[in-house]
Amino acid sequence: MDFAKTVTYSPAYTLVPTYECFNRCSYCNFRADPGKSTWLTLTDAETQLRSLQHQGVIEILILSGEVHPHSDQRSLWVQHIYDLCELALSIGFLPHTNVGPLSLVEMERLKTVNVSMGLMVEQVTPTLLQTVHRHAPSKLPALRLQQLAQAGELQIPFTTGLLLGIGETEAERWQTLEAIAQSHQRWRHIQEVILQPYSPGDTEAWAGAAFSPQQLLETITLARRILPSDIVLQIPPNLVPRSHLSACLDAGARDLGGIGPHDEVNPAYPHPIDVELASDLSEAGWTLMPRLPIYPHYDAWLAQALKDAVERWRERIEGRRQKAEGRRVFGG
Repeated sequence: MDFAKTVTYSPAYTLVPTYECFNRCSYCNFRADPGKSTWLTLTDAETQLRSLQHQGVIEILILSGEVHPHSDQRSLWVQHIYDLCELALSIGFLPHTNVGPLSLVEMERLKTVNVSMGLMVEQVTPTLLQTVHRHAPSKLPALRLQQLAQAGELQIPFTTGLLLGIGETEAERWQTLEAIAQSHQRWRHIQEVILQPYSPGDTEAWAGAAFSPQQLLETITLARRILPSDIVLQIPPNLVPRSHLSACLDAGARDLGGIGPHDEVNPAYPHPIDVELASDLSEAGWTLMPRLPIYPHYDAWLAQALKDAVERWRERIEGRRQKAEGRRVFGG
């Protein structure tokens, strides 16, 4: 296999504890007003998870709307996220939580039931607080960057990223990438940086213009120049035209993120089926490979129970790879 031409993805499924969110980002197609969204019960979550046990899913992404830090529901919300992660682990999956800014204590608690965590920085420019983030207090740039620092202090393998085309300038994208690079240079904790092009949805208030594929290519090139080489660049294949996907990989992207039955954040843009995506990429000379939500060099940061769960999945992934290579060699 030519590892220089390998692109990875995470076979994933998303659980949403609640859609309610105290932020009102004007481009959002995900949120519901506080009190207007029922919470996912553990019983319903277990039913969903058990139905996935033989479908190749590895990662369970816990993705939630945000409960206000001073809400009397906040502690219940964090506990519910913890319980969902614990449930996913008990059934054999690997949880990855991305639920907005958390306190150091909250992150420390959730670290015990997650193999990795994440939070999009989006953009560090404060001017967006006057436009698309005017009613989104948790999008304060300093608060987002604080999460990177806390993840580093706690040795949590972390995914972050940029939302592209929400009103920032090219210079401000540069500043955001540099801020991420500086955090990683201190703690070496960032696994991936997502470059997510803004794509208009059906229920948002903003309805801005889509971030162009050419701009995305330019941003990938810029990111590869600024970010340390051990940070993997991720792009979402459902938000990139198929005709540009190979060019994005040639420019330096190497991961396609979690691919599952539904994109909760961008519901108008279905995820591609991984088998069809693999076929398309193969024609362009790329090999699509599944991965875990934690990269191998971070395994030592995990508690023993999590480390054991990850090792079991690494053995299964290697077995699948060897089986696939055998079929190619012998024509089976």
